[in-house]
Amino acid sequence: MAMTMSQKILAAHAGLDEVHAGQLIRARLDLVLGNDITSPVAINEFINAGFDRVFDKSRITMVMDHFTPNKDIKAAALCAQCRAFAQRFDLDNYFDVGSMGIEHALLPEQGLIAPGETCIGADSHTCTYGALGAFSTGVGSTDMAAAMASGETWFKVPAAIAVRLTGQLKRWVSGKDVVLHLIGMIGVDGARYQSLEYSGPGLASLSIYDRLTIANMAIEAGAKNGIFAVDKITLDYINQRVNRPYTIYAADADAPYERLIELNLDDIPCTVALPHLPENTRAVSDLPPIKIDQVLIGSCTNGNIDDMAAAADILAGQHVAEGVRAIIIPATQAVYKESLRRGYLETFIDAGCVVSTPTCGPCLGGHMGVLAAGERAVSTTNRNFVGRMGHVESEVYLASPAVAAASAITGLISHPQEVSRS
Repeated sequence: MAMTMSQKILAAHAGLDEVHAGQLIRARLDLVLGNDITSPVAINEFINAGFDRVFDKSRITMVMDHFTPNKDIKAAALCAQCRAFAQRFDLDNYFDVGSMGIEHALLPEQGLIAPGETCIGADSHTCTYGALGAFSTGVGSTDMAAAMASGETWFKVPAAIAVRLTGQLKRWVSGKDVVLHLIGMIGVDGARYQSLEYSGPGLASLSIYDRLTIANMAIEAGAKNGIFAVDKITLDYINQRVNRPYTIYAADADAPYERLIELNLDDIPCTVALPHLPENTRAVSDLPPIKIDQVLIGSCTNGNIDDMAAAADILAGQHVAEGVRAIIIPATQAVYKESLRRGYLETFIDAGCVVSTPTCGPCLGGHMGVLAAGERAVSTTNRNFVGRMGHVESEVYLASPAVAAASAITGLISHPQEVSRS
C-alpha cells in the first residue's frame, strides 16, 4: 500500500508494515516536550496516576520559555515545580534561565530531533520539527503525562495534502510570507487533522529557517502536522547537530493525497494577516495606511538568526518612528550571541529598539510587550486572535521580520522596499 511521508514514519514507530488514514495506532515516541505552562499540568497528572519513573530521561525535554525569567510569583511556582521534577528524574534536557531558548527554536538547534523521528509536545506549535522531516505534533498535557511514563501515545493516522513548491522567493519574501499566503488560500481549517507535506523544486529556494517557520504554522491551517521532504539543505543543518542514527522517509510516488496544491514561489508577495485570524491575508502593497503602536520581531516562528539578519538589514542606519515601541527577541542564547557577534544588537539598539532575553512572553500577551486597548502591533508571531497579545480591543497584524522592521521605521504597515537602503 502506498503511503505518505507522515504515514511511513507512523507505521515504522507503530511496528506495522503499513497504515492508512483514519486508522488508530499506538506509536513509539522519540521525544516528549513540555514548557513552563504545560509541564506542571502534566506533572500533576503523572503523579496522580501513580507513575514513579519516566520511560527515558534522555527523551523528555522541558523548556522554561514562556514566563522566564519569572514574571511573577505564579510563574516562579510553575518553574519551581518543573525544576523539581527534572531533578527528581535526572532529565538530561531541562532548559532554564541561562540555557533556555524558545522551545521550538531550541530543540532543532540542540540536535534533539532528526529526520524520521516522532515527537509530541504539550504545545500546539510542536509541528515545527516537520521542517526536519520528522513527525511532530502538539498534544494535551494529559497525553504528555502518559507519554513521559510509557514512551508511547496513540494517533489517528492523518490523511494528507501535498503542497508542491516551484519557483523562487523574491527579494524580501520569506517563509513567513509563504505560509501566510497558503493559509490565506485554504483557511484556518483548510487542512483540519491532515498532514501538509511539502516537496518540489521550490524547496531549493527555502532555507531551513524558512521551513521551520512554515512547519510551525501548520496548526494555523488546522493541520495535524507539517512536514518537508528531506534534502541537502536539511542534511547540512542536521549533520552539524545530530550524532545518532536516523532514518529518512520519502512519500511513495503514488501516495494517497486528499488534495494537491501547486504553489509558485515567484508569485508570493510580502504578506500580512490582518486581525483576527491568520487566514485574513493581504499583500502589503494592497493595504491602505495603517498606523501602528508596536512591533515585535521574535517568537518560535521568527526568532532565528536569518530573522535577526533580515531585521538588521532594514534597521541599519535607520530609527524607529516616534511613538512606536520595537521589541526584538532572539529565540535562543546561541542566536543572541551570534547576533551580538555580527553587530545586530548594536544596530537594533541604535535604531531605538529594545532587545530581550529569549522568551515567548509577548506572543501570548504574557509579558515583555502586552498591548493596551486600541493599540495595534505588527508581530512576527503566529497568531492574531482577539486578545492574543493583550487587551481584547487590541489588534495584531502578522508579518515577516522584514515587513515588521520596515513598519517600525515608518510607523505604518510598510513594504521593506519603502525603507531599504540595499
